[in-house]
Amino acid sequence: MSHTLHPLRRQRLQRSELAVPGSNPGMIDKAAESAADYIFLDCEDAVAPPEKEQARRNIIQALNDIDWEAKGKTVSVRVNGLDTHYMYRDVVDIMEQAGDRLDTILVPKVGVPTDLYMVEAMVNQVEQAKGYDTRVGLEALIETALGMANVEAIAQFGGRLEALHFGVADYAASLRARTVNIGGLNPDYPGDQWHAALSRMTIACRAYGLRAIDGPFGDFSDPEGYKDGARRGAALGIEGKWAIHPSQIALANEVFSPPEAEVTRARNIVAALREAEAQGKGAASLDGKMIDAASERMAANVIAVDDAIRVKSATAEAA
Repeated sequence: MSHTLHPLRRQRLQRSELAVPGSNPGMIDKAAESAADYIFLDCEDAVAPPEKEQARRNIIQALNDIDWEAKGKTVSVRVNGLDTHYMYRDVVDIMEQAGDRLDTILVPKVGVPTDLYMVEAMVNQVEQAKGYDTRVGLEALIETALGMANVEAIAQFGGRLEALHFGVADYAASLRARTVNIGGLNPDYPGDQWHAALSRMTIACRAYGLRAIDGPFGDFSDPEGYKDGARRGAALGIEGKWAIHPSQIALANEVFSPPEAEVTRARNIVAALREAEAQGKGAASLDGKMIDAASERMAANVIAVDDAIRVKSATAEAA
């Protein structure tokens, strides 16, 4: 193991992330009652330009009026891009008026680390000015060729950065890829067209202690296609996926929740290795298979997710 280690910066349960346009208060209320782990209230692509200011006001009101934590939700806001004149007001107004009710800010189309520096500097100043005890995290959307070319450098940005998300639609547009699908398989491509990009982003995340999240799947009438994409992501190390329709929440929660048998085996691995350790052994046998320290590290990932799911369930029951 290298002497240089980057432990996970912030553990959050993020199996399902429901995208909600800030221009629709009714959808925000429904999202709060959903089974999603994570909600992002959108100021950006899901909101038409004439609705931007009202969407921002709606989001501020929803952050203040709804007890998201009591409902077992992590709540984020996707601000507009740094190349627009909406972004600075999104950050300032939302942070000043509801920054102590917000978990993270999702920054779209991040191309270079200094994009995050700009947002972080603004967030720092508002938190200091308001005297907040809370600390808002940052998440970055990798959805351009420039962002993917710099993804390792972006992942190394320190401070508040917690996660990277893969935005497949804008990424495809940035590459001028010959597809109009959002996240689905391309019949003209032999395999998963986005495998290399997702893998590269995930490696960058895991190298530098970030969560890795997959973005949207556009055809919400195709649940099996959604689950297939989620499974491919999970196999790479992705830990959650966006839901652009409420019907996709359960699909994401299913795929990114370790099965009971997997959790049981993980806990048995840890128990068997503790017993072997007490006997002065570095490895053990479980169900006819050799297990060692690497097995325990894999098992620990499963147990961490299961523990987080149990905490969320307990919070929901208490509410």
